[in-house]
Amino acid sequence: MIRRIGSMFILGLCSAAALAATPGYQPSFHPDQLKGPPAGRPNEVLVLGSPHLSALPDTFAPAQLEPLLERLQAWKPDAIAVEAISGMQCDYMRRFPTRYVDSIDSYCPDLAPAQAATGLDVPAANAEAERLLATWPTEPTAAQRRHLAAVFLAAGERNSALVQWLRLPTAQRRAADGLNDELVAYLDKRLQRRDESLLVAATLAARLGLERVWAVDDHTADSATPKELKKASGEAIMKAWDNPYTKARTEADVALHANLGKPDGLLAIYRTYNAPEAAMQAFHADFGAALVEPSPQAFGRNYVGYWETRNLRMVANIRDVLGQTPGTRMLAIVGASHKPYYEAYLQLMHDVQLVDAGDVLR
Repeated sequence: MIRRIGSMFILGLCSAAALAATPGYQPSFHPDQLKGPPAGRPNEVLVLGSPHLSALPDTFAPAQLEPLLERLQAWKPDAIAVEAISGMQCDYMRRFPTRYVDSIDSYCPDLAPAQAATGLDVPAANAEAERLLATWPTEPTAAQRRHLAAVFLAAGERNSALVQWLRLPTAQRRAADGLNDELVAYLDKRLQRRDESLLVAATLAARLGLERVWAVDDHTADSATPKELKKASGEAIMKAWDNPYTKARTEADVALHANLGKPDGLLAIYRTYNAPEAAMQAFHADFGAALVEPSPQAFGRNYVGYWETRNLRMVANIRDVLGQTPGTRMLAIVGASHKPYYEAYLQLMHDVQLVDAGDVLR
């Protein structure tokens, strides 16, 4: 009997191992292989994996972005997506503070000054921005741009407000047409931030003659970790990240940062972050390590679930923008660890053609 139970136990282990090793059911439908061609110009998306400029060393200066901006401008996107939460999503999260209190504090600015100046809440301001853009003149006046900037601020679309601010001559960046002194000071202060949504996306949009950028980040998968689990959860994830791949990425960043002062120093960072091999390096250092993190509470798997959900919803936001105007050429600027997930999920879409960032950055 003991021998029989032992045999059954071993057989069970073998079966479990075989189940884990086999790929399981494979669907026969592959949307990535059914891309048309569509009627008319295809949707093109260039995913630009970016460092967060706020995390670069003090040797970083905005002028170092010029070689990158020149290449992106030459590609001529007609829409730009950024890693920022839309005003509408912040409005939703504010209605569910028990879950999103930390996210609101981190990602959602106080809109009270802009709403007081315009008399518009978030939904009304978003509707007004859409109404204005639907009949936007080819050569808007400075007053129209100031007014649209104020509406964008009330809508929670601060990066789009900055596009309007940058498109104004410096002498016209003043309080009027819905912008008061407080809002002007806010916009001027944001122009000094080390933020890729401003220094790359909004700057490029203004140069290209675009009227806005698209906020496509998503934090609705966020949730507050119970206080009694925060310490254990943080320690488990940090332990998973303590691996040779993370060390190699850190060492590579140190070398790249040391060359920031060179003419193409920052461009070299973007080339490295967008190289094909960067995807698996990020996976092994971060999400792959978290997936096999062994805590009984499955902290690592919780984290991977959040990460995949966030990226799926971000890509859904991008697809929504593309669906509004078929034939769009979009530049999607996002933190470099998101890039492989963006590309993998976008590749599944029938009406999306990916563009190799390496070709554009050459």
